[in-house]
Amino acid sequence: MKKSEILFGLLKIPTDALSVFVALILSYNLRRAQVDLIPRLQLLEPAQTLPDPIVYITTFVIPGVCLFAIVAALLHLYGLRVTGSAWREIGNIMVSALVWVVVVMAWYFLIRKELFYSRILLVHSVFLIVLLVTVMRLSLVFLQRELLRMGVGVRAVLSVGNMALSHHARCVLEGDIRYRYLGHYRDLQALRGYRDCNAIDLMVQTDPNPDSRGTRDLVDFCRNNHIGYAFLPPIFADAPHQLRIERLGLVPMLRFQPTPLDGWGRVWKRLFDFVGSGVLLAALFPLFVLIAFCIVIDSGWPVFYTSMRVGEQGKRKIPVLKFRTMVQCADKMKAGLQDQNHRRSGPLFKVRRDPRVTSFGKILRKWSLDELLQLFNVLSGEMSLVGPRPHLPEEVKRYKPQERRVFAIKPGITGFAQVMGRSDLSFEDEVRFDLQYIEEWSPLLDCWILARTILVVIGRRGAD
Repeated sequence: MKKSEILFGLLKIPTDALSVFVALILSYNLRRAQVDLIPRLQLLEPAQTLPDPIVYITTFVIPGVCLFAIVAALLHLYGLRVTGSAWREIGNIMVSALVWVVVVMAWYFLIRKELFYSRILLVHSVFLIVLLVTVMRLSLVFLQRELLRMGVGVRAVLSVGNMALSHHARCVLEGDIRYRYLGHYRDLQALRGYRDCNAIDLMVQTDPNPDSRGTRDLVDFCRNNHIGYAFLPPIFADAPHQLRIERLGLVPMLRFQPTPLDGWGRVWKRLFDFVGSGVLLAALFPLFVLIAFCIVIDSGWPVFYTSMRVGEQGKRKIPVLKFRTMVQCADKMKAGLQDQNHRRSGPLFKVRRDPRVTSFGKILRKWSLDELLQLFNVLSGEMSLVGPRPHLPEEVKRYKPQERRVFAIKPGITGFAQVMGRSDLSFEDEVRFDLQYIEEWSPLLDCWILARTILVVIGRRGAD
């Protein structure tokens, strides 16, 4: 690790301490001045319980600074090498401030058996701690980046192996100011001709093999010359962000997981689906009644149509609910329309201007209103608001093995593929977008897809 990395990592501790100290002093003065930080509104009465400044500093500010440092350390805010995003670090700062104030209140209430002398002071303290700590950390980041642009603290990296460095890894090494990529060599013999091995900070092997003499020699070369050694996993190169480092006892292990929707991700997505579908069903119930009435007037009963589709893991079938948009004998007419299928590039069946669709059904399909009943499937846990579209069992039987990866999660009412093209996409592109969603899922991506779905439906892009 570069000395500059260690220095900037260590600087976080005194800058955090200074930020918390200033925040607590400023909060004290704001309370004494009866400033509540609400423009054009004065809610505070004169302070009656504040201690003297010296007592406040010795009994609360200094212990408060130490407490925040401990909380931040427990939340891994003092790592010497930062690998997470700036937003994640800001989130950790906010969590640290909230934990800090909870511990302060618990100490006064449970240990000292008294209330803290000013609630608004604590509110000001949390706000100012988050603000000042974030500003100071951003200042360190900007300073470190300027030094990196000057060449201070840049890590020189060289790759070795019969396999070429992957495109993604090469783009990072050549585009990130923290690295200077020195090139690629096929083996150690070719590397020995490099003019200055002492200038190398990290050696990355692209084809590690523990049984290979070349790998062992390369590791020994790095150890003898005090060069950092790393290797790229030879498999799963197409989804490196899904590799997780775990341990079997003391032995490190790389584990692949198909999607970030694991553990708490799955819990949060199910909670989001349950609450979202419940709220939407309650809000849309009058619309459901109106649609049902119009279907009966247009083409009679039944109002609903149940289609058996393949669910999560591809092992069970789920009854997907829809408002009926076709004539009653639509399934029997399907065989006679096979020659009109415009999705010939894959296993899906889709007919433009399908003659089986009723007059009112065309309106429902144009605005995707026929699929709103699937909110009941979401509420019951069979589907999600966002996910790959559920397909028919006879279509799934024609899937290629790699196309079955879309069953890693629950199917959804809408999805990444739907907002990127709806029925205009080829089956291969639909699978590609669905797999991208599965491998890069996040709560923000779900929110973006839901918002984008509204725009796509209004624009009627890809609708029949």
